[in-house]
Amino acid sequence: MRLLLIRHGDAHAGFHGVIGGELGCAGLTDLGRTQAEALRDRFARSEGWRADVLLASTLPRAIETASIIAPGLGLEIGGQECDLCEVHTGEADGLTWTAYAERHGSFDMEAEPDRVFAPAGDSWNSFHERVARILGRLAVEHEGRTVVAVCHAGVIMASMRLLLGLPQGSTSARLRPTNTGVTVWEHDPTLDQWSLHTFNDAGHLPGIFA
Repeated sequence: MRLLLIRHGDAHAGFHGVIGGELGCAGLTDLGRTQAEALRDRFARSEGWRADVLLASTLPRAIETASIIAPGLGLEIGGQECDLCEVHTGEADGLTWTAYAERHGSFDMEAEPDRVFAPAGDSWNSFHERVARILGRLAVEHEGRTVVAVCHAGVIMASMRLLLGLPQGSTSARLRPTNTGVTVWEHDPTLDQWSLHTFNDAGHLPGIFA
């Protein structure tokens, strides 16, 4: 199974303004739509990017990105997977970051891996557990197929930690997936082993700020 993990386009949600869970996410910016359209056109031009299944997380920014790239793949969105979502924000969904800090304080999720982001939300550990779960399930359910999954930077970074065995703690180097960047994994069912083919391919974005 070949798995293309695609980060959504530039979105209104981020580390400024409103915390963007399913309630707080307002979808893509104009830049984000332009980025997704560039990826759509790249898919349409290249036979090497054919796919069998298109999935998205349940967050509006991922669904909108998937909807834009779908014609380039000749596919409809085949499903929305909660396990492809960014860290679940729980009761903090829709709060401003200022209100979040006043209500919950600030902390390093890596340093306190069992502490949830907010009540009913993910901890660092539970987030990685559900990313591991979706990767394993996709490998079984789509053996021999190519799956495109529109997700989030955190999911892509978690896949790197989980599948390459990278340390969980902070290091001097950081992974920063680009909006609409493509990361390609391949799963060998005989060995039950993943291989990383491409990380953060953003060749469709020359001249488009990411």
